[in-house]
Parts: sequence; structure tokens; C-alpha cells
Amino acid sequence: MMYAGVARSNKPVRIDMRSDTVTQPTAEMRAVMAAAEVGDDVYGDDPSVNALQDKAAKLLGKEAGLFVATGTQSNLCATLAHCQRGDEILVGDSYHIFRDEAGGPAVLGGVMMASLPTSPLGAMTADDVHNAVKPDDAHCAISRLLCLENTVAGNVQPQDVINQLAAAGHARGLAVHLDGARLMNAVVKLGISAAEAVASIDTVSLCLSKGLGTPAGSVLVGPRDFIRRAHRVRKLVGGGMRQIGILAAAGLYALDHHVDRLAEDHLNAVRLAEGLSKISAIQVDPAAVQTNMVFMTVPEGAADGLRSHLAETGILLGGGARQIRLVTHLDVDADAVDVLTAEIAQYFA
Repeated sequence: MMYAGVARSNKPVRIDMRSDTVTQPTAEMRAVMAAAEVGDDVYGDDPSVNALQDKAAKLLGKEAGLFVATGTQSNLCATLAHCQRGDEILVGDSYHIFRDEAGGPAVLGGVMMASLPTSPLGAMTADDVHNAVKPDDAHCAISRLLCLENTVAGNVQPQDVINQLAAAGHARGLAVHLDGARLMNAVVKLGISAAEAVASIDTVSLCLSKGLGTPAGSVLVGPRDFIRRAHRVRKLVGGGMRQIGILAAAGLYALDHHVDRLAEDHLNAVRLAEGLSKISAIQVDPAAVQTNMVFMTVPEGAADGLRSHLAETGILLGGGARQIRLVTHLDVDADAVDVLTAEIAQYFA
């Protein structure tokens, strides 16, 4: 994640490129939220939550779903439902569960994480999975779970690679969980169904508040008995919510209306990269853009000045000393991309 060094000002925000988490609910989404039928979800009485959980489970080809507050909470519920104290998770060294979730499985569950090397595009190898599983030895933690991720820093993991990794984990007796914070970006890019993308995966966390544009929420899906265990963990970590159908309604709307449009974000990211590549001071590879993330490298010492200058014009960028991530999303159209490119070009001119 990139929060350090993010410049802000008192200027109205015109363009926010820090992340796709900054999207605002559309007018149509706000309308369905206001009209949502609600109940007490702790009692299982919220019809909108129940509908979202069923819809997400069906969409991903799993038995049941659980609506939770955040993607981090979803992954935490998953890992603690899969593992007991003294168990071990195998996970990529660049993955969000390992790097950006405060060590939750270890802190709250006594579960170790063993990191496996990932390529610059976020891929692990089946051989590394096989070799990382610990022997049945009293000196070792018990390897219990393999955690995958798709996308990884905007990079789509090829379906054959996902299937090979899952097969390697299953062959060694591991359950397989996938952090799908931006899974639908991968699904749209690959041109396959969501269920096909995770057919080889046991449990999946699907975030609704990034490219799908809801204010908050993720859905964890998997076998029904697993979801029952995860539900208990959700309670343990304070995740029991009441009339939360207002947010679930946003998730239902997003799954119906905001999945296919992710292709627009991908096109705008390519447009942005192509425009930035014409600025001699910046290094950007348009061919490396797979979904909605562009990584630009600026001259040494230029990042803070660029961020501050753009913030004064109402444009927000993420952190980074040399490499800065730019993320296209629901609130960034082609015109905004062109404005941003022009402002950066003017700054370096």
C-alpha cells in the first residue's frame, strides 16, 4: 500500500488517482441503498444481505457466502476458519495477506505465514509450493493453507497458473484460498466467467469496494461448513453488523452493473500509460498495463514536488519515492486521463 508521502490540499478534488478504493457511489447505487430492505443480520434477518451472500456464492460457483466489512476482515475470517494455532499458511511474498494486513493470522490466531517468492508479475511456481510444505515433524509448523491472489498489483495471474498452483496445494493436502480484491478485473481481462476463474479454489474473498465501486464490504465464499466457521470468526473479531442491508444493496447493484464496465478502466489505464510514455522525464511501459494500474517512474527527488503541485490543482497521486502507482476507476474517465497527462507534462516541461 502507498499512504506515506501522499500530498493533500484544501483544493476541491478533481481527479483522484490514489486507488480504486476512492470511488464514490453512483446516484443509481445511492438510490438502491436508500430503498434497501433491511433486518438484523446478526439474527440472519437482513434480506438484502442474504440475497448478496447467495448471489456472490452462485456467481463464484461456491455453496455459501458471508458478507463482511472489509477485504482484510474477509481474509482474516478465511485464514482463521481454515487454520488452528500452530498451523502455517503458504503465501506469496508480494501478496496483500502477507504484506498489508497487519499480520492478523499470527496476531489473532497463532498462525504462521511462510512467504514464497513471486515473480515481478506476482506469480508463484507449483514447485515452490511443493517444496515449501513442511514435513510431518514435531519441530515444524503444520502446513495447512495456500493463499493465492488475483490480480497482483494490477497483473492478471494466468488461469493455467492458478490451476497449477491450486493443484499443487491440494496434492500436498492444503486448502486453497484466493484473495480476490480485484478478481473481477482479472475475470473481465481474461474473458471468462467468475466461476471458471476460481473453479480450482476452495474459498474466495471478493471485494466490492474497489473497482466495483461500493462504499464498503467484501463477500467470502466457500463450502457451507467453512462459512459457518468463518461466521464464528467474524463475530470474534467484532464483525457482527445489524441493518447492514444498506451496504449489501450496493453490492447487489455493483455485481449487476459494475462488472463489465471494468473494461473501461483497463482502456483508460492504457490510454494514461501511452500519454505518459511521451513525457521524456517519466518512465512508463504501456505494454505492461494489464488492468487498471499504471506504474510510472519519475526522476530522483521529483515525486514529492509533483504530488504537491498536482494536489494544488485538485489532482491526488499515491505515495512512492520513485515509482508512483496510478489507478483508474469508476470516477476517472478518458477526459480525466487526458487532463492528468497534460498537467504532468506541463510540470516536467
